[in-house]
Amino acid sequence: MNDIKDIEPQLIWHYFNEVCKVPRPSRHEEKMIEFLLHFAAENGLEAKKDLAGNVVIRKPGTKGLENGKTIVLQSHMDMVCEKNEGVVHDFFNDPIVPFIENGWVRAANTTLGADCGIGMAASLAILADINLTHPPVEALFTVDEETGLTGAQALQPGFLEGKILLNLDSEDEGEIFIGCAGGIDTTATFDYQPQGIPDNSLAFKISVSGLQGGHSGDDIEKGRGNSIKILNRFVYQLIESCEYRIGSFNGGNLRNAIPREATIILVIPTNMKEHLAIELNHFRAGMENELFLKEPRFKITLESAEMPESVMNKSSQSSLVNALYAMPHGVHSMSFRMPGMVETSTNLASIKFKTESVVEIVTSQRSDQETGKQDMAQMVESVFRLVGAKVTRGDGYCGWTPNPSSQVLEISRNLYETLFGVKPVVRSIHAGLECGLFLEKFPDLDMISFGPTLRGVHSPDEKIEIASVEKFWRFLTELLPKLA
Repeated sequence: MNDIKDIEPQLIWHYFNEVCKVPRPSRHEEKMIEFLLHFAAENGLEAKKDLAGNVVIRKPGTKGLENGKTIVLQSHMDMVCEKNEGVVHDFFNDPIVPFIENGWVRAANTTLGADCGIGMAASLAILADINLTHPPVEALFTVDEETGLTGAQALQPGFLEGKILLNLDSEDEGEIFIGCAGGIDTTATFDYQPQGIPDNSLAFKISVSGLQGGHSGDDIEKGRGNSIKILNRFVYQLIESCEYRIGSFNGGNLRNAIPREATIILVIPTNMKEHLAIELNHFRAGMENELFLKEPRFKITLESAEMPESVMNKSSQSSLVNALYAMPHGVHSMSFRMPGMVETSTNLASIKFKTESVVEIVTSQRSDQETGKQDMAQMVESVFRLVGAKVTRGDGYCGWTPNPSSQVLEISRNLYETLFGVKPVVRSIHAGLECGLFLEKFPDLDMISFGPTLRGVHSPDEKIEIASVEKFWRFLTELLPKLA
């Protein structure tokens, strides 16, 4: 059996398979919006779309619960679009093709989109199932969660009627989340004067690959390698022994993903060819020893490259390399309020040579403290300003302050223990959920977040545990009448 539609419970896997067929990159959810509105029409359900593209589909309560409290089931439409180097996949047109492997569902060399495709599938299955018992339901599908939470930010008063919200965007079955970090992006732009290629030179491409990457919030405490930091570390160490020039430096793609791959083009004097290879071999050996437990597939390679049209001028190159080396990345502080949870972190997410004279570096900061978020962003900004870069910051988004007295939490916790014989873990998450924005706009909401087990989110290693989906579905469907 390799068809996910045959997995139990079949209805949720059927709709997950349908979601996988619909391309839905962030900020390009048009095909998914069309799919949702068509689904609502086919099932005779009320649906509406707001100006941002958010969709809500309403289903009346079943017999005996028609007047129960309306429950909002919330998920986001968009997915992170990442693929391994050399893989041909058009995320704007090609479907994701899931397959089963050792008790998990994954996709071949691309992100699976279970974040938050499985949440969407659960909502669609509940909307379609005529045999379930539940109060009135509003299924809210938001746009652009992954690149800025702009769909949640754009929600207008009156779009939702429910006072209970179940966010289906968590990644650890058996855990109920009652809080999340806020976040902000800090972007730097380096302008430089390109120069001609020095005489008697050769061009080489050095690449870092094989890293796990992952979610820049939920995986940041795992100490995974950052391809940009590793590659820049080698280049920094090369400064004293080789008169190189940078032709280009590109790595990472998304602000909320730890970068897995990076490539730099170096132009060096012809007589330094053997020296470069020796230095890289020494560096590789050291990094393999340093990373072998947490990044066993780490690779750094050297190959000849086509000569670029120009290189960075020396002073700008020095500023770039020094800034990247000094740039903080990873966990900055741990929480005292919720022991074991990251409080503040930063992610050096991407570097792109946008044109022949412009380099753009994107970072993201997270904290469950607003002051901590701003402090981390200012720390990153100060490094960039020291080397003369232009710095901009996004609007950011607020966190979700935990409410341990939540009535929804109490009912959910008791039900989980009744169903499965163990108490669920109740905690906050160091990732950006939309719940904080919902609470800002609808202050009377009582919310929790939960979901099945996902691993490798925001990377081509993304997978979802089949057994956890069955528990997630049972918990969700039995929770609805309890909350009525």
